[in-house]
Amino acid sequence: MADDQVVIRAPAKVNLSLRVRPRDWSGRHPLLTLFQAVTLFDLLEVVPDDEDTLTIEGAELDDGPENLVWRAVEAVRASVGRDPRLRIHLTKRIALAAGLGGGSADAAAALEGLRHLLGSRIPSGSIAEIAEGLGSDVPFARLGGTAMGASYGERLSPLDPAPGGYALAIVVPPFELSTPAVYTTWDQLDGPEGPKIDGRQLPPSLRAQGPLQNDLYPAARFIAGDLADWHADLEGLWDRAVMMSGSGPALFAFFSDLDEARGAIDASPSNARAAEAVEPHQRGAERVEEPGAE
Repeated sequence: MADDQVVIRAPAKVNLSLRVRPRDWSGRHPLLTLFQAVTLFDLLEVVPDDEDTLTIEGAELDDGPENLVWRAVEAVRASVGRDPRLRIHLTKRIALAAGLGGGSADAAAALEGLRHLLGSRIPSGSIAEIAEGLGSDVPFARLGGTAMGASYGERLSPLDPAPGGYALAIVVPPFELSTPAVYTTWDQLDGPEGPKIDGRQLPPSLRAQGPLQNDLYPAARFIAGDLADWHADLEGLWDRAVMMSGSGPALFAFFSDLDEARGAIDASPSNARAAEAVEPHQRGAERVEEPGAE
């Protein structure tokens, strides 16, 4: 790998719990969420070049200025007062519009890549400020591990020691959900609470955090009627409680280890948009030594 090439691995996140409150003065919804980074990664390669290019592998995404990668780059450029040209290649493995934070992960990866390339030329504290401005999940995508997110998700309290001792099976049904549409529907439904799981339904390391629930699930189910069928089918196949991450439609359940989670994935419907067995990951976006590193 060239000395000036930076390769960043960015983990997906799962909202193990998501409590939502009505819109406040800002027009946004205050929330309290339990974030967990997991071992499912997008990969971003950044190389200085004569002109800007962004290529994307593994998903059909707009490569123009509205892409969160470019928005992160432009924000850093503004903070340093210079305009380094970059060749960027993004390899997508995190499903789109699924509630797994893939866009935020990519933005965090871009910030981490430029931090390595530009170093002390970036003003102190500007990366954290930029991350918060890009989206409420981006600060956690930089931090990783396990954390409580308050305010709109950007005020983070890392849990130390981070919970572990379990694996997750994640299944993404074959449709997408718009985050703004889910929140709007939640408002229209008068802010319902989501179903709760606690006690022996949770891994021992998470029981002190229970009950866990996702208040956006009723709104997501209202928009996409098939979500309830997928939820019920997976609970029947896996014989345990199933939850939704973020604004959905990704569904997940807890298992004792990675082998058990892989067995659950093998038993899941073949028409899922994505299906992954993962473990908790204790870091956020980070540099790796080789472009193909997992």
